[in-house]
Amino acid sequence: MIDWKKIDTVLLDMDGTLLDLNFDNHFWKEFVPTKFAKLHGISTDQAKQQLIPLFKSMEGKLEWYCLDYWSTALQLDIAGLKAEISGLIAVLPHVTEFLEKLRQSSRPVYLVTNAHRGSLGLKMEKTCLQPFFDKIISSHDLGLPKENPEFWVRLQQQLVFDKQTTLLVDDSLTVLNSARLYGIAQLVSVSKPDTQQPKRPPSDFLAIEDFRELMNGW
Repeated sequence: MIDWKKIDTVLLDMDGTLLDLNFDNHFWKEFVPTKFAKLHGISTDQAKQQLIPLFKSMEGKLEWYCLDYWSTALQLDIAGLKAEISGLIAVLPHVTEFLEKLRQSSRPVYLVTNAHRGSLGLKMEKTCLQPFFDKIISSHDLGLPKENPEFWVRLQQQLVFDKQTTLLVDDSLTVLNSARLYGIAQLVSVSKPDTQQPKRPPSDFLAIEDFRELMNGW
């Protein structure tokens, strides 16, 4: 599926790519509404009716991924709430095997995520994946989300990579489109980012269900 002879650098997303998106989906769709409802003395359904359009309005913006923003907006300790259910944080199948194989190659491997540093720290602590990466970049460090094509310009000012020989694996089609606009040539989507949800329908990006597919013919 991928000609590894043409890959010099690997960029990997975190949530929904390396980690099971079930944690984040449960957190924002169920756990936060429950806590918001309790704070305001309303039902969980009423809380969801208020929160869903608010969340929708921030999708694709840096604020959507910012724990500080949501802590202020919702009057909840978002980082603390994430820690409460951190037992749900899980690495997707065959990710560690893939990362171990990458480390045996000479290619630099970078984690490039929209996750806020607070969430990122918690997830690295729980999964112990940090040693696999040459560097970890949060979009908050660069001031733009990955959905914005200008993000990749700023990223290339931080990292040395050739767009033609760089592989990006991400579960977000919007992010992959953004990277494509910038000129990153090797793009792979993840079709089952949440183990509790069905496989996503095909897109015009090469898709994998798990990382064994990228290791075929290595």
